Amino acid sequence: MEVQFATLWEKTSDLIPDEPALICGDVTRSWKEYEERASRLAMLLTEHGLGDDSKVGLYLHNSNEYLEAQFSVFKIKGVPINVNYRYKEDELVYLLDNSDAEAIFFQACYSDQINAIRDKLPKVKLFIKVDDGTEVSDQSKDILDYEECIKSKEPMERIKRSEDNIYMLYTGGTTGMPKGVMYQHGSFISSMFKTLLGMGFPVPEDFESLPENIIKLSNENMLPVSMVACPLMHGTGMWLGAYLPLLTGGTVVTIPQLGFDPDVLWREVEKTKSTTVVIVGDAFAKPLMDSLNNAKLSNKPYDISSVNLMISSGVMWSSEVKKGLLEHNDMVLIDAMGSTEGGMGASISTKEAPAETAKFSINPGVIVITDDGKHVEPGSGEMGKIGTSGLVPLGYFKDPEKSAETFKEVDGVRYSFPGDYALVEADGSITLLGRGSNCINTAGEKVYPEEVEEAVKRHDNIYDCLVVGVQDEKFGQRVVALASFKENSEVSEQDLISFTREHLAGYKLPKQVLFVEEVMRAPNGKANYKWAKEKAEKELGR
Repeated sequence: MEVQFATLWEKTSDLIPDEPALICGDVTRSWKEYEERASRLAMLLTEHGLGDDSKVGLYLHNSNEYLEAQFSVFKIKGVPINVNYRYKEDELVYLLDNSDAEAIFFQACYSDQINAIRDKLPKVKLFIKVDDGTEVSDQSKDILDYEECIKSKEPMERIKRSEDNIYMLYTGGTTGMPKGVMYQHGSFISSMFKTLLGMGFPVPEDFESLPENIIKLSNENMLPVSMVACPLMHGTGMWLGAYLPLLTGGTVVTIPQLGFDPDVLWREVEKTKSTTVVIVGDAFAKPLMDSLNNAKLSNKPYDISSVNLMISSGVMWSSEVKKGLLEHNDMVLIDAMGSTEGGMGASISTKEAPAETAKFSINPGVIVITDDGKHVEPGSGEMGKIGTSGLVPLGYFKDPEKSAETFKEVDGVRYSFPGDYALVEADGSITLLGRGSNCINTAGEKVYPEEVEEAVKRHDNIYDCLVVGVQDEKFGQRVVALASFKENSEVSEQDLISFTREHLAGYKLPKQVLFVEEVMRAPNGKANYKWAKEKAEKELGR
């Protein structure tokens, strides 16, 4: 069997053409429609000279169109590029230029942003707009309409592909700029299959039997239905929310409106009989729990009996919220810890066996080593860096230096060291301590202090700035800036936050600014994040 996403999905569309593949609002696409619409888009891409290894930006919200466009890129052996729709102009230009994008699918509501940066993207030869009801003025004639392209093109003939075709996901880098993490389809899909097995999905023990199993699940009305609460532009939403069910012939459910509304989500779960809900930590789980509680108190409880699994990844999920959710339904809660660069461990909770917040069962092939390269002994109390083997990326796109730093051999085995630190408990489990770097994880989004600091320091009245993450009940961490004024200058907290909004995505903005007489740095000028963190926590009563 040819292990490449497009080839596998084409096979699935032949096996179960009439089963639902995608649901968004009132629009359902069968597997046959999913494949055919992607084939027509693939024809469009090939007619504009795109093909093997061509990069295509997906500047889209959660939608059927996101997944169709991605499928079309895989069909031509291209590489879809996930674009964070919160990015400002400078961030968009960097990402699309760095990735060598040759085409962009984008929401109509971002037409102004696209028009503002087009001249800065000479490599991009094709712009395809997805209508979302936004009235677009001053629309360039060479911007194509998504649905018109599908109507006007014939389906592309299926082609032979390779398990060596590149798949890439952009994630945050230590400098604050995103980096493309590269994989090969074959090894990536094999890892996804192992994840399916580990999470208890109804799949066979061997990959070759997957087509036969899909037909069996269809006949027994047991195909999975996955509700994706978090953005498809991130690894958690795409990998756990979309790839896992699609590999088993299942259905991906997305919500058309932008923003997270827990009541809307539960109503969609009821309507679609979703079997899986995919979230990112307490930022999603707590509002979902509150929604269930309120509905029950008003004697109008949601019927979530179809849900047998909730999966979270990207940020730790508190045990209290897990217990609260389990009061409403007998299901399995999986808290997967890892990064785009590698999976580390998982915590599984049920009504009978609740789990601690930061404690995880370590994945096979995971090691924890000290900074001087020694393996951490269980129960020693020693802190170490987590290394993951198995699915280790090929490297970072266009960044051999960072690749060499992150992906290393230990005892002849290649590991990924994304920067997370942990303790190894006496029972062999791990307790996560967080990033050894100063990365801030706010509601599953990575925010790097250096980028925020530079944006704050652009203000004419600011002399210096450091940014740290402070514990937050809702978001896990919130971004806090400590800033000092230039002599005889000042600016209000709100005005400074508004100023940074011009340069950064909303989730990166400081939630608070603490003004200090002097921002403390080391003698060599390096940031003193320890001082900044202690100062912020003291001032905020943490």
